[in-house]
Amino acid sequence: MVTGGARRIGREIALTLARAGADVTVTYRESAAEAGETVQRIQDLGRCAQACACDVRSEDSVRQAVAATVAFHGRLDVLVNNAAMFAAAPLETMSLEQWDAVFATNTRGPFLVAREALPHLRAHQGRIVNIGSLGGLHAWADHAHYCASKAALHMLTQAMAKAFAPAVSVNCVAPGWIAMDDSPEQVGQRFAGKTPMQRNGTAADVAQAVLFFAGGPSFVTGQVLAVDGGLGL
Repeated sequence: MVTGGARRIGREIALTLARAGADVTVTYRESAAEAGETVQRIQDLGRCAQACACDVRSEDSVRQAVAATVAFHGRLDVLVNNAAMFAAAPLETMSLEQWDAVFATNTRGPFLVAREALPHLRAHQGRIVNIGSLGGLHAWADHAHYCASKAALHMLTQAMAKAFAPAVSVNCVAPGWIAMDDSPEQVGQRFAGKTPMQRNGTAADVAQAVLFFAGGPSFVTGQVLAVDGGLGL
């Protein structure tokens, strides 16, 4: 189950898992058409897939999505908490609504989905992979609510790793600057120049890290892996 798996990094994660042999449920909130395209691409790989509407901020919506996932697949082995909100605002003028909106998706969402999925994951020695951010490791002045929400997710990952052990391993992938089709070219060039690997990350880089945690040794748990080309060093 990949939340926010309809497009961008979530889509690449879903496709990478499918290429590795997984059947996948992708959830979406507003991107129904893109979710359908992702499902078709997974099916073209010979795997089973479905798209499921889910607002990770809503307990009822999460409950229904997890139930639909288990009903479709008959089990749940891996949960990828990818759905997220990225926002910028000056901290000194940030409204409570702006702050709460980011935390509702980026921190409460993964908590709700993981809590609902846990009994099913425990039944199959499953995995949870949360998608954090370099912003959760290094402060960005104009993204205080986003950075704080991702830092909270990193700590939640470690708390889950302790609470859900030994049946379920829980880890986090923290991407740095990831180049997407709609990324501003000048911004991308600036970040590439600051990155020791002299390039920006790709969605495939993030997806490969997720695949490691999804299929690697279960003894690895509670880790936050920066996928940033050294940008955070």
